[in-house]
Amino acid sequence: MPNQMFSLERIDTATGPMLLVTDDQQRLRALDWDDHEARMHQLFQRSYGPGVVSLRETPARSAAALALAAYFAGDLEAVAGLPTAARGTVFQEAVWAALRQIPAGETLSYGALAARLGQPTAARAVGMANGANPIAIVVPCHRVIGANAALTGYGGGMERKRWLLEHESRALRLPFAAQG
Repeated sequence: MPNQMFSLERIDTATGPMLLVTDDQQRLRALDWDDHEARMHQLFQRSYGPGVVSLRETPARSAAALALAAYFAGDLEAVAGLPTAARGTVFQEAVWAALRQIPAGETLSYGALAARLGQPTAARAVGMANGANPIAIVVPCHRVIGANAALTGYGGGMERKRWLLEHESRALRLPFAAQG
């Protein structure tokens, strides 16, 4: 497979510096925190193969970077329409598409998400696909919680998951009820 060249932006957010990766069509390929850069590269290797993806840093601000700034400023819908092109298995891509259907300020359990996909016994598989999501926030895996409403694992760290959920609740003026 030919080498894939993507653009890398470094953006500052309220949750720490983030790495934003887009392709030539301005589709998001990855969005992760700077302190999880190794995880981002690992996900690229799993999806594309070792050594296939190259990143070129760009100082230019993409539409995705501007939308993320608006999201962090309280415009939660600013990221909703951003185009993405994450590569995964058919099941992973179905989970990631379903994640984008969870409205800002709402949460859903892994089991409920599996049921929405027509696979009510696939909660664990949904959790694995959630953990392999390379595009934080825009593909809002932070909105998935445990069956008992407890906060469960998050690739960006539990403190960031809590912050994102509280941020969305504050922006929408909703009570934040997740436990954990």
